[in-house]
Amino acid sequence: MTARHHPDVVTMLSYAAGALSPAFAAVMSAHLSRCAECRQQLARAEVIGGHLLSRQTGLPLAEDAAGKLRARLATEPDDVAPAPPAEPVRHDPHALPEALRPYFGASLADVRWRWIAPGIHHVRAAGVTEDHLMLLRVAPGRSLPMHTHGGRELTMILSGAYDDTLGHFAAGDVADLDGETEHQPVTTPGLPCICVAATDAPLRFSGWFARTIQPLVPL
Repeated sequence: MTARHHPDVVTMLSYAAGALSPAFAAVMSAHLSRCAECRQQLARAEVIGGHLLSRQTGLPLAEDAAGKLRARLATEPDDVAPAPPAEPVRHDPHALPEALRPYFGASLADVRWRWIAPGIHHVRAAGVTEDHLMLLRVAPGRSLPMHTHGGRELTMILSGAYDDTLGHFAAGDVADLDGETEHQPVTTPGLPCICVAATDAPLRFSGWFARTIQPLVPL
């Protein structure tokens, strides 16, 4: 698969530094296992980020430094080692990436989905105490309520696809969102859309009905 939507470089840098929570790191690892472009970007970010941090005087990486990192990643030639290989292609089309297996098992076929709403099912990862990690399955042609995010959300599409104001998201793509993003994903016809998502705060629904039932919906 060839991803068209990727994590922000600051997310990549946080991952390289070991600063992501286990939930966000699991989604990031899953994407890296299937995206050669991001593996290459991560290798470059580690090198360039190391140079930037070596010039700091004991202060955390500021937003201006993050901007410089983005600029250098966009302009500097590839002078780092080739990206590590992806996970081997498995015969099971439902096989989960290795990074997700400690939380959900080896295959989507074995997941015990829980009903949320008509056409929408989920399962939360057990043993995750910092942030939240879940699988979400949405039936084809289904529209989710308009919402924003109370914090950060990192979502990877495992199968199927959806469309929203940010574009078309298919298998392998990642949506790296914050509290400024308002969107309404609509799954495409054909296959259910199955995603893995890490969040650090509940969603904020825009419609009155969705807000009314939000206490009953574990999102």
